[in-house]
Amino acid sequence: MSEADLPQTHIQSTAGRVQIPEPDLALPGMRSTALPVNVRRGRRQRLEISAIVALDAVAIVGGFLLAYWLRYIVKLDFGREFFFPQPLERFSRLIGVLFVTTLALLWLKGSYHLPRNAAWLGQLGTLASSVLTAVGLSIILTFLYRPNQFASRLIFIYAAVLIFMLLALGRLIIVVWRRWRWRKGLDLERVLVVGGTGLGREVMASLANTAATGYALIGYVADPPEADAPAPRFTGPPAGPHLGTLDALPVEVARQKIDHIIVALPFWQHRTLPTVVQMCTQLGIDFQVVPDFYELSFDRVTIQELRGTPLIGLRQNRIKGANYWLKRILDITLVLLTLPLWGTLSLVIALLIKLTSRGPVIYCQTRIGRHGHPFEFLKFRTMVVNADELKAQLMDQNDGTGPMFKMKHDPRVTRVGRFLRKYSLDEIPQFWNVLRGDISLVGPRPAIPEEVFQYETWHRRRLEVMPGITGLWQATGRSDTSFDEMVRLDIYYAEHWSLWLDIRILLATIPSVVTGRGAY
Repeated sequence: MSEADLPQTHIQSTAGRVQIPEPDLALPGMRSTALPVNVRRGRRQRLEISAIVALDAVAIVGGFLLAYWLRYIVKLDFGREFFFPQPLERFSRLIGVLFVTTLALLWLKGSYHLPRNAAWLGQLGTLASSVLTAVGLSIILTFLYRPNQFASRLIFIYAAVLIFMLLALGRLIIVVWRRWRWRKGLDLERVLVVGGTGLGREVMASLANTAATGYALIGYVADPPEADAPAPRFTGPPAGPHLGTLDALPVEVARQKIDHIIVALPFWQHRTLPTVVQMCTQLGIDFQVVPDFYELSFDRVTIQELRGTPLIGLRQNRIKGANYWLKRILDITLVLLTLPLWGTLSLVIALLIKLTSRGPVIYCQTRIGRHGHPFEFLKFRTMVVNADELKAQLMDQNDGTGPMFKMKHDPRVTRVGRFLRKYSLDEIPQFWNVLRGDISLVGPRPAIPEEVFQYETWHRRRLEVMPGITGLWQATGRSDTSFDEMVRLDIYYAEHWSLWLDIRILLATIPSVVTGRGAY
């Protein structure tokens, strides 16, 4: 799972969909009539959608032809069906139904209007549901109208599997191709951020990785901070140049040839939000609004409408009751199935640690688990024996943010320990913690008591669920993720949990572990 596989904490609005009441606002440097839509960007989007539809069409037809080949040419039937030869021409109507239905379902489910940086794993659910629905409808029509009297049941199974696999392969090719182009500096969307305080700077920092987001940050516009404004949560330097005040937005959009605007105003400046939205609408440009509820994570918010009045509610933690036990069953099953692999690795690693440094093989540390309960956290020892005593001397070299302590070049780490940390092999003993019920395979990073004592009120929401070996933070950024962003990801995970989300996170963690990305 990449930065693009992260949960979107914004409200998207496309030009033409936002209704702004008249009369028109008098904005500096802008006429009262709407400016033309970005023709170049619109043409590129249409070409990309057309290419994806064409690739999907080839996958659908090709998948069925492969299914026919397996069933009637190779005669792969596992000895369970009688064989009635059927010419390919008799399936032309069925191919047409599958073709039209699958493409229509993909379109209706929004598969062709996803963000350009949408993660590959996130698209698989839509592909699978569309293919299964289309094949199901084809089965009903086939046996209802009987265009093929002796149609094989296996051909439908083969078709569903092969069409899904080819569609998934096509989307993977698109994702890889796009990111290759982005790394070359091609096809990047030029983005302007509105807001230069903590929230705006946090957004700009997230846009810095152009290879993952497909965005090129051009700069930001912002009014000078007010004298009584609260201190920002994110105090990092802006990742782009300051292009002027909010009044300069129309001029800079035209001058810099901006494709996309992200509005990231702090909550005390939200009185200017209608004006900014009006500017974006009249410019005919896509924009997104990043809400700032200060210490209230937007991932907790649900929005309903009461006769035109928006109502904001709070999401609840989903990992409880029956969901908790489903997650627990998944954890135990996966740990036991992989026991031969991680058990063998444990023996080899234990021998290496014993031969290269003095001290115990396993390092036990008190961590804080679900609902604040402490437990003994197991890891292979990667540091010298007196590492905890030396920590106080290194606090001024902390590379972590918030209460989290991290060092990229920690002198306490042993030579073998550095290798184990790079590829997360030091975490193998935590499978015993999973079996004991201390942690889960997926969940928030388990914190030490000293970190929990420094938590702000909203940080404590991550203690509502069982901690895990990996999580959204590790699958996307690992140690490169700021603490506040890590907490937001943990809250999002708890409120949007599903078995499929756990599986996606586990699959997305594998590339991070294999490459050692962000680990130290």
